Formats: sequence, C-alpha cells, structure tokens
Amino acid sequence: MTAGTPVPRDRDESGRARNNRPRDGLGRPLPRGLTGVPTTPEDLILPPDESLREAQRLLDAGRPFHAHEVLETAWKACDDDNRELWKGLAQLAVGITHLRRGNTVGAVRLLTRAADRIEPYAGTAPHDVAVTDLTAWARTLIAHIGEPVPESELAPRLQRTAI
Repeated sequence: MTAGTPVPRDRDESGRARNNRPRDGLGRPLPRGLTGVPTTPEDLILPPDESLREAQRLLDAGRPFHAHEVLETAWKACDDDNRELWKGLAQLAVGITHLRRGNTVGAVRLLTRAADRIEPYAGTAPHDVAVTDLTAWARTLIAHIGEPVPESELAPRLQRTAI
C-alpha cells in the first residue's frame, strides 16, 4: 500500500464496513488466520432480562468487551425511556474493557459517562438493574484507578436479584 491509498475493508451485503478479523478476549483485533474468541452476532436481539443475564455471564468470564456488544444491541433495540440506561450499561462494560487493556484515561472517561447515565434511573431501576450499586461501584473504581484492582472486582452485579 502506498501513502494515501485506502486500506481495503471487510463489507457486508449492504456495503457497510465490517471488521471480520478474529478478536481476543478483550475485543482487540488479531491478525487474520488466527483463531479468536467468538463474538456476539450483530443481529442478536435478546429480551432485556436475557441481555442482562448474557452480559453478566460475559463479565463474570472476564469478557467485558463482549458484554458491551450484548448491552449495545439492547440499547439500540430498546424504547426511548430506557435508552440512556442501556447506553450507560454498555459504557460501563467498555470502561472495564479499557481498564483491563491498561488504558486508564479511557477507563475513567467511560466509567464516568456510564455512572452519569445510569444514576438517573435509581428511582425506577428498570429490569431490576442495580442502579445505585453500579453507580457507586463505577465511582469507587474510578477513585482507585492506578492501584492494583483484583480481577474479581471487575465484574459488577448488573441486577439486584440473582440472575
């Protein structure tokens, strides 16, 4: 490739750019030909409670990037009343992803946005989302970024009840 020549991109049937490269457990693209971690199908749409269960499973497995994909799909499919909550939950998972990748600046930004988006739902807690606990968890984690954080503390409980 010469300077100024666009890099060829994977495209879907409609011509929309897609990255079909395999990814590692934190969502980083791997070189073509390697086997990566399975990702969430882009057309997967789950009911809200199933989305939360699947995202929790992925967080518990140390795969916050993939949890983000599930939550992002739910955010894009939800009604307007809960859109900001789902967006905040997706950002929470991305913040964890940044922290696990060593990007502390990105982690602080995303976790702050997540807490700010989730917090207004404290009075209603749609789908039994642990709004108050998640907001406090994110703000506490932000305050301790730069210190060692045990892996076990990077998988917050998304719902108040056991899932």
